Amino acid sequence: MRSLFSVFSLAFLLSISYCYRGQYENESVQASKAVNQELQLIWSDEFDKDGLPDPTKWSYDVGTGCDLPCGCGWGNNEKEYYTKDRLENARSENGSLIIEARKEKFEDRDYTSARLVSKGKGDWKYGRIEIKAKIPSGRGVWPAIWMLPTESPYGGWPKCGEIDIMENVGYLPDSIYGTVHTEAYNGMIKTQVGGNIYNPNSEKEFHNYVIEWNEEGIVWLIDDVKYFSFKNEHKDYQTWPFDQQFHLILNVAVGGYWGGKHGIDESIWPRQMEIDYVRVYQ
Repeated sequence: MRSLFSVFSLAFLLSISYCYRGQYENESVQASKAVNQELQLIWSDEFDKDGLPDPTKWSYDVGTGCDLPCGCGWGNNEKEYYTKDRLENARSENGSLIIEARKEKFEDRDYTSARLVSKGKGDWKYGRIEIKAKIPSGRGVWPAIWMLPTESPYGGWPKCGEIDIMENVGYLPDSIYGTVHTEAYNGMIKTQVGGNIYNPNSEKEFHNYVIEWNEEGIVWLIDDVKYFSFKNEHKDYQTWPFDQQFHLILNVAVGGYWGGKHGIDESIWPRQMEIDYVRVYQ
């Protein structure tokens, strides 16, 4: 997660979203159905047992992610403390995973949340990654479903690559973003490559957030509607570090350079991201 985008006007989001839907809806559904006939489910979590997330599938990133005096929160100026094995922040409940950001004092922070990772327990090179989720809204909320490499053979971020399956900022609740970061294309040098789609009911209804990833490129879909694709240029790792195993990260950040661009509404907490399932096909 995680860099800044230019924030488009709502009118522009509406226009490009309808364009995406009109252009891609039929072909995306047909293509996805054809692909899915050849795929096999290799990893999943249906969250059907109440309690803490399944420890055979999920670990945690813990803390603030930054030891500098500035306390810059995972490098993004986030304001939460990510906890471990704490039902208040991450739990399976009634068939869903709940990741809950809360306003409360914890260690040296005023907010808590959870950041679940499948590293070492779910790592894949290529496939269809599908997450059915409802996401929270509200000023200062920054939910994300994304991927990082498990071994990082090309070096640290952004050389290693990053795949953002779904990002949203709470002050733009109807806008869904999909992005890649590489050494050549990343937010630090304002060359990140991504797409977005207008989706006005992301908080009230479940939607399927999907990437289909192979050696030729990555395609982003919501409910099997394609809205962005990134092609392998077949040059070098600077443009395509996505030839290695990646793992999933699920989190709800508080504030941050992007999520907190317009401040944090202190009256809205707690806020939850609810995930019905995670499924990986190859």
